[in-house]
Amino acid sequence: MSGVQILRVGEEEGEQRLDRWLRKRFPQLNQIAIEKLCRTGQIRVDAGRVKPATRIEPGQEVRVPPLPDAAPAPAAPRLRETDAEMIQAAVLWKDEHIIAINKPPGLPSQGGSGQGERHVDGLTPALMFGYKEKPRLVHRLDKDTSGVLLLARTDRVARRLSEAFRARTTRKIYWAAVAGVPSPKMGTVRFGLVKAPGHGRGGEGEKMICVHPARVDQTEGAKRATTDYAVLDSLGTRVSWAALVPVTGRTHQLRAHMAELGHPIIGDGKYGGSGQENLGDGWGAQLGGEISRKLHLHARSISFDHPITGKRITLTAPLPDHMARTWKTLGWSERDVPADPFEEE
Repeated sequence: MSGVQILRVGEEEGEQRLDRWLRKRFPQLNQIAIEKLCRTGQIRVDAGRVKPATRIEPGQEVRVPPLPDAAPAPAAPRLRETDAEMIQAAVLWKDEHIIAINKPPGLPSQGGSGQGERHVDGLTPALMFGYKEKPRLVHRLDKDTSGVLLLARTDRVARRLSEAFRARTTRKIYWAAVAGVPSPKMGTVRFGLVKAPGHGRGGEGEKMICVHPARVDQTEGAKRATTDYAVLDSLGTRVSWAALVPVTGRTHQLRAHMAELGHPIIGDGKYGGSGQENLGDGWGAQLGGEISRKLHLHARSISFDHPITGKRITLTAPLPDHMARTWKTLGWSERDVPADPFEEE
């Protein structure tokens, strides 16, 4: 059992809820215990009573009453050297506050049902680069989607980047190869999305179902979703290179929206399977021949205001190998398209 402690909030710890700060400092405290200690005045900030949701600021003093000792933390699993080298090689850019990686396809962002134990979040100890704490994911990409993924190196930066994503001040552009050629060649998809449960014990295989915009408010669990798209190039009417901007950030949004248009993303077995009609030259999202059966969806670039310097940052990720081979086979060149086709007049 510890004695009474007076702890000062550090420079990188401000702008967060008191209960979250306490749980990080004292993992033996659960939410119920924190609420009771605040309600009875045993936890105080600058000698005043507070609520668990109170936002703390750098330099404030937090009074913490005697607490039971924390159980020893389990030893973290040792990273395989090949995994550490792989994730370090994926780093696109870093500074004192942020790390950006080019996530490989097939690597989940986080663990979860059916995701296994090897994921970006579990490999972050290899991305500490001299810092005392692991960097934190501030957004995610689907397991089979490659491309730019941001990690924050401090809590303060993580909070500010998360707020930027919620406020939609970040801009993400994806590249995809899709069946057929969307018409018109530039447009916006506004179908809502609702989750259909998967068949696995833990909900594995869940799928998003598109809902007409006029029926979203009447459909339980449905959320509005918006995607901008632009065709950058095509091979006849069979396949096209599309740029996609997720205005909202729903699960599987780009994949479900393109399939709903009749132009599923190449390699998408979930939304472009053999039963999915496309407006190219057949069924499903497979082209055959030399084209890989892997998902052809890549987070090509991200633009955001740096949470510390305020400078606008734009980061671009090279295509993964299977998409680069497809681009070469189809005669498409990255040099022939604008970085942001939606800004073209």
